[in-house]
Amino acid sequence: MVSGFLVKLVRGGPSESPTVVPPGVVAGAAVYDRRAGRFTDQLNQDHQFRSASVVKLLIALDLLWDRGPAYELGPADGERLDVMLRSSDDDAASHYWDELGGGDLVDRMAARLGLTHTTRPPATHPGFWGYVGITPADTVRIYRYLLEQAPAPVRECVLGRLHQATRYGTDGFDQYFGIASAFAPPFALKQGWSGFLGSSGFSSDRAEPVAAGIDLTSDALHTTGTVGPGDRTIVAVYTLHPPGTPYSKAYADVTELTRSLTVPGGSPAATT
Repeated sequence: MVSGFLVKLVRGGPSESPTVVPPGVVAGAAVYDRRAGRFTDQLNQDHQFRSASVVKLLIALDLLWDRGPAYELGPADGERLDVMLRSSDDDAASHYWDELGGGDLVDRMAARLGLTHTTRPPATHPGFWGYVGITPADTVRIYRYLLEQAPAPVRECVLGRLHQATRYGTDGFDQYFGIASAFAPPFALKQGWSGFLGSSGFSSDRAEPVAAGIDLTSDALHTTGTVGPGDRTIVAVYTLHPPGTPYSKAYADVTELTRSLTVPGGSPAATT
């Protein structure tokens, strides 16, 4: 797979500075400039990764899908959706996963949004929403739907919360790696992490090494969202790290990779 120092693949423009994929890291990325209507970076954009918490985007959209025209939520759902999207709460995701039919919601959303490589968890782990298969390219499609096609109340409900992502998830993990460390606000975030010691209930010792071609055992750290005024650029970076990698190292590696991408509208974050 891909690791080391790679030459950037740019769609619709000349090659620019190299994209940095740290040694030992398996990576996929897609960066889409909405103003120009083109990708500025694509790296293994159709390679399937386990989603970890990025699937919470699909859970939220399925929850809201048939609630038009007002798309109103009761207080309990509003609070649960808030903590699921802003602080990546797993209990909230598990609640909706069961309520909305588990893998069926993935099938529904893939059909609705035209996702070409997004699949439900393997049959051996049907309750593991973090084992949904997803790609960087499909992640861009999800954000493009939210920004360009979703009813305004849905866009505001979901992206409004992603713009207010908390520094720490409810499990205590710092989720300001990648986009949030590489770029100054404004940005929106939906991060994912899986397999690290102390992270949520998707530890590698509960899964086979590979299911349907998806690595379920390497430590996963993903950064997705938008960067720049008006959510100009969509960024989706997926990474896998050798089991046992310290979270701090994976955090730094994902941030280094993200910082090396061409992200129109993004301003570098201040260094400390």
